[in-house]
This record gives sequence, structure tokens and C-alpha cells, in this order.
Amino acid sequence: MDALSHLVGGFAVALQPLNLGLAFVGVLVGQLVGVLPGIGPINAIAILIPLIFATGLSPESALILLAGIYYGSQYGGSISAILLNVPGEASAVVTAIDGHAMTRAGRGGPALAIAAIASFVGGTLSVFGLVLLAPLLAEWAIGFGPAEYFALMVFAFSALSTLSGGSVARGLASTALGLWLATVGLDPHSAVPRYTFGQIQLLDGMDFVVVTIGLFAVSEVLQLLEEGGAGDAAALAYGRVRISLKDLRDSMAAMLRSAGLGFLVGVLPGAGSTIAAFLAYSTEKRVAGLSGRFGQGDIRGVAAPESANNAAATGAMIPMLTLGVPGSGTTAVMLGALLGLGVTPGPLLIEQEPDLFWGLAASMYVGNVFLLLLNLPLVGVFIRALSLPRWFLMPGVTALAFVSVYAVNGSAFDLALMTLFGVVGYAMRKLGFPLAPVVLGLVLGPLMEKNLRRALALSGGEWRVLFDSPIAIALWVLALASLAAPVAIRRITDLKASDAATDATSS
Repeated sequence: MDALSHLVGGFAVALQPLNLGLAFVGVLVGQLVGVLPGIGPINAIAILIPLIFATGLSPESALILLAGIYYGSQYGGSISAILLNVPGEASAVVTAIDGHAMTRAGRGGPALAIAAIASFVGGTLSVFGLVLLAPLLAEWAIGFGPAEYFALMVFAFSALSTLSGGSVARGLASTALGLWLATVGLDPHSAVPRYTFGQIQLLDGMDFVVVTIGLFAVSEVLQLLEEGGAGDAAALAYGRVRISLKDLRDSMAAMLRSAGLGFLVGVLPGAGSTIAAFLAYSTEKRVAGLSGRFGQGDIRGVAAPESANNAAATGAMIPMLTLGVPGSGTTAVMLGALLGLGVTPGPLLIEQEPDLFWGLAASMYVGNVFLLLLNLPLVGVFIRALSLPRWFLMPGVTALAFVSVYAVNGSAFDLALMTLFGVVGYAMRKLGFPLAPVVLGLVLGPLMEKNLRRALALSGGEWRVLFDSPIAIALWVLALASLAAPVAIRRITDLKASDAATDATSS
């Protein structure tokens, strides 16, 4: 009953006119961001952070807006995936398999309708998971000491480094870059400058907004300019966006299973909505067996990943809010915004900032209702937005990025630094290095250093303190497992491929 009474208080926060308007704006912007390939929620949130600081929004109002962009983008990514076979989000790659096949078969309307309904089901059910599980996880995490927090952050780094794409070595290199950037500035204990290279502007450290907008938004613009093209025409005959009772009945079990799976995957640090969508799709394909037509336009192939990726977006909020560990690259950016607003996520957040947590939970339910109402009647508008030429879109994104960064400190040095990180981000993309671990290292690096120093100070410099408790040992084991799993999976796959090639040759 406590959770229910707190949730009622959360609705009182979420239904305030300002917060209600911010939730609507957030999900609308998120849906547009999801529809337009290449922008992504990280870029949108990073660009909006300086505006949030400038307008003086309260932490709960700011988080409602940013969270709306995050889960709203999961809705929007399905539209371009289904109609154009161009996923607006990485998590919509799986949706495109059967969604676009349905479009080619003249069933684009039902595919869009089931995507909207599945997104609503996954997002709504996961809100109840957030309400029930986050307080329990926070109570469990109160027993964490400095050594446990240090091990938890190592696990978060290893998970995001290995699951964010590319090789393990590249992921770890990106994490190391983020941790190095976190050390720039004055040493917190001795006040000795570190890696400032004589620049007074770096004494306060690397500005989170400057680094994030440079790495993501500016590098995205550079990459799109290299690719060229003027966008794809999207005047498609998708038909009426509606669904039959039979299609809904056939998809309901897949939506419910995928919502639960997606939520659990989202809670894991580093997993995110893309992995949730792939797991949900493969699970439903196995459940369907020979009766399924996955890959040829099976409606369950649209319902499963759409339900899972929206549930995962909500699940990723739990480790961010209760442990201070982001569950994805986007929540890493949101964590940086919360720290900038003076809010420190952790086990005591729910108790110390009840309006923020319960208001967010209630707003996510309201936002999912908004998205369901928006997604069906505004499909035509979003499709026309897909046809915007890049020569029009990219200068606007670039101008917004420069204005946002300059608005933070009014510093031309920040603009130059942002441009530098844009070039670095572009080079990392070309070389296959993931960007999300850099942000995670920059955000969690200071907290990691502080907990390591505190643990060693309490133990008199004895390193064994980092491995003394059962919780710390379990986290170290998980960190090693997350590093070893991709290598083991790759070797098993290679062995199977070589065995198959040998069998084919011998036959």
C-alpha cells in the first residue's frame, strides 16, 4: 500500500500543468527523434541539457522531459523501420525484419498499429515494474560500502563496454578514454592540476555537456555529411492504421512475454533496448516454431521487439536512479544532467527526493497514453518528416548544438573543445569504437575515484578490502563474466561455422 500511496502523490506531481506539458513535449520530440534516422535520443537530450539549466527547471520537471524523449524515441523508430526499412533507432532494426515485409505485402497499416499498441503495453507494464522493484533495489543497495560501489562501477563499465557493439578491446579503450577525461582538472584531495596542459578553462574539469554534444551530435553531422544524399522520399501508401481482433489476439501473448523480458534486460547495466529487442524476437521465434512466419511478415515479429524495447527503456531507469549506474548510453547522459541539477542518484534518492522518483513513474504512464494517442493519427505527419533533405536538417542540428554549448558558460573555448570532440567522435565511429562508454567513464569516473580512495583509506591502504564482502566478489565475477562472454560466444559461433563448412565440403 505504501507504493500505491506514493504513486498517487506522484500523479499529483505529474499532472501539474507544467509537468503535463513537459511530458507531452518530451514524448512528441522523442517520437520525431526516433522517426528521423541518425539523430537519436542521446543527441536530443545532450542538446537540451543546457536549455534546461538556463530555464531553471526543477529536477523532477527536467527528468520528466528527458525521460519522455528517451522512451518516446522507441515509439518513433518503428515508423521508418516498418515503412522504409530504415530503422530510426538501433532497437528498431529487429522491427524492420517483419514490419517492412508486412508493408511490402500491403499490411503497413496493421504493422504500424501493432507497433503502437505493443509499445504501449511494454511501456505501461514496465512502469509497474519500476514502481515495485526500484524501492526494493534501493533498500538492498543501502548496505553498499565504498568497496561495493567501486566493484559495481567496474561491472557497469565492463557490461557497457562489451555490449555497446564492436570488439571488447575497442569498448575497453573507449571506457579508458572516458575515465581519463574524468581526471582532467584539479585533484579533489591535493588540488594539484591534472592534464590541464596549462589551460585555465580546464581547471574545473571537462564539461559534460561539451564532451557529449561534441562526441554525439557533431560527429553525427560529420558522418551524415560524408554519406551525402538528400533523404528518401516517404510518400508511401501505408493504408489505414488499424488492426483486426485476430491480429491483436495472436500478438497479445508475445507482447506480454516480451514486456517482462525487456524490462529485466533493461535493468542490467549496459544491456539496453537493442539487446532486449533481439532477445524478445529470437524468443518468440522459438516459441512459434514451425507455425511462425518470422522474416516473412509475422505480426508477432513486430509486436515482440516493440514491446521489449519500450519496457527496457523504463527498466534502464532503475539502476540509474537507485544505484547511480546508468543502464544505457542515454541514461548515462541523463545521469550527467541530474548531477548538474544537484541531484545525486543512489539508494537514498527515493526517500530524499520522493517527488522526483514518484513523479517520474507517474509521468511515464501518462506519457505512454500520450504516445498511443499521438502515434496512430499523426503517422502521416511523421512520414512527411522522413522526407526532409539532409542539407536542411543537418545545419539546423549543428546550429542548435553550438548555441546550446555557448549558452552554458558563454565560452568560445567550449565551442572549440566541442568541435575537437566532434572530430574525435567521428574518428571513433569510423574505426569502430563505441561512444557510450566514453560518456559513462566521464560521468562515473569521479565517483569511482572517490569510492576507491575512501575504501583504501578505511582499510589503511590494504587492496584486499575491494574483494572482502560477498557482494563485492559477486560483482567482480559478473564483471569478468561480461568481459569473457562475447569472446566465448564468438569462438562458439566460429566453431559452428567451421563445422558446418566441413560438413558441406565432405558431403
